[in-house]
Amino acid sequence: MRKIETGDLWWKNAVFYCADIETFYDWNGDGCGDIRGMTERIEYLSDLGVTCLWLMPFYPTARVDDGYDITDFFGVDPRLGTHGDFVELVRTAKSVGIRVILDFVMNHTSDRHPWFKSARRSKDDPYRDYYVWSATEPKGTGKDVVFPDQEDSLWELEPKTNEYYLHHFLKHQPDLNIANPAVQEEISRVLGFWLELGVAGFRIDAVPFLFARDGAPGDPGAFDPYEYLGDVRNFITRRVGDAVLLGEVNVPYKDQKTFFGGADGDGLNMQFDFIGMQNIYLSLARGDARPIAKSLKQRPALDITSQWGNFVRNHDELTLDKLSDEERQEVFAAFGPEPDMQLYGRGLRRRLPSMLGGDQRRMRMAYSLMFSLPGTPVLFYGEEIGMAENLEIPGRFAVRTPMQWTSERNGGFSQAPGRKLARPLPDGMYGPDRVNAADQRHDHQSFWWFVRDLIYTYRQQPEIGWSTPEVLKQPNRAVLAHVCRESSGWAMVALHNFGAERCIVPIQLDDVESGCTLVDLLDGLSEHELDAKGRIDVGLEPYGYRWLRLRRPDDPPII
Repeated sequence: MRKIETGDLWWKNAVFYCADIETFYDWNGDGCGDIRGMTERIEYLSDLGVTCLWLMPFYPTARVDDGYDITDFFGVDPRLGTHGDFVELVRTAKSVGIRVILDFVMNHTSDRHPWFKSARRSKDDPYRDYYVWSATEPKGTGKDVVFPDQEDSLWELEPKTNEYYLHHFLKHQPDLNIANPAVQEEISRVLGFWLELGVAGFRIDAVPFLFARDGAPGDPGAFDPYEYLGDVRNFITRRVGDAVLLGEVNVPYKDQKTFFGGADGDGLNMQFDFIGMQNIYLSLARGDARPIAKSLKQRPALDITSQWGNFVRNHDELTLDKLSDEERQEVFAAFGPEPDMQLYGRGLRRRLPSMLGGDQRRMRMAYSLMFSLPGTPVLFYGEEIGMAENLEIPGRFAVRTPMQWTSERNGGFSQAPGRKLARPLPDGMYGPDRVNAADQRHDHQSFWWFVRDLIYTYRQQPEIGWSTPEVLKQPNRAVLAHVCRESSGWAMVALHNFGAERCIVPIQLDDVESGCTLVDLLDGLSEHELDAKGRIDVGLEPYGYRWLRLRRPDDPPII
């Protein structure tokens, strides 16, 4: 494996921001966001403190699955702009210290992609083996479909050749045959192309489905999917030494470790912590921090080149599939009791503010926790202003509404007539007249400023991204007390109260000398002295939170 210097690992203390070009900002007034609109808003992201922009798919598409059904991996959807617009976006972002990574769908194409249009014509077609085919429909695969409201099987009959093709997602999205060297070569060509245009890496969509067997016929032979994932990583780092692979891997921790590349860490650089996210919501529903404490204790240790991605919300349904049936129902009852708020029996199609009834105390506590956890924080656009969903929009798209920039018509997203917007905006207490970026940027007590301050505090403590967590013992079930430690001796205690009652949290830190203090990073850098045994009692308000950095007697003042 190529040795990666630690100085290359910018993602260890970055701030990621996921945005959909189509719903971010409409520059030309046609109702659809575009690349030039995204470029116009780069200064906004820089001011917020973002250091990496993750773009959802903007490739040419058949428009069946919001851009994830791709017809040309090398192209740009003409509704959104041109390659020239994209290069200017990357250049502009780079000028203010923001890297750009792309969503890359390695698992499937659209059924309108030229490869599949050719492959479905004949069993002898040169592109036939780019996909997975079976002469008979394998049995018992219906339970594994990703979209059970739209599909009841992983296999679809192609009438012309009378064979079935594999599709984990919609039947319009046939799975690629990753074991085929020709497909691997195509993937390398695509990755290399976008790297040459200046991107800093890729978020890989639906990684576990790349390697699922699903009863597909034939002997996979010597193909090792995890070794291939390492090959992809080595390819992109040969092209761009500090490029990152961020994987969507919603599997148990022990299996995530495999996707990181085991002890050598030569697989994905980063993976989202789906287990931790789901247990945050269980803790919020119960007012009990023990579920998230348990998941933190179960997080496997990673090698120095690997990292967790921490998040509160993403662009899909809020999946709760790794909770037990009883636990999932608890979260449903607390945050999505109506059937229309739920999706696929496993998740919620809501954003956090509406789930918490607009309670900013709980919202702020949840985001404070996300930024304080060892790993890298990932925001979904609109989280910084407390945007909610529009349940009138079907399925997962309820949370992918246009960004709310102002209180003006269309939330300042577009000058087009409302009927032409990419998606309708929410109204009521979460509509743009009440929730928008412009108003909040002028109010230093707003949620936007709270998130901005969190981001800047996090960036001033880069050790968080390099640290390991330790859950501290204390008697309050509603409180998560964890300490982040880094090999240099740096340490920070973080306290988060999931309960509605004020409490006192006793803290004891081992191996600290006399004269040590804890500096409150979120409260004016006030200092609190530990006793001779490293103990202190800290008060927490209902849904309160604190970041307390350890300062030793010989350390310089924290400014």
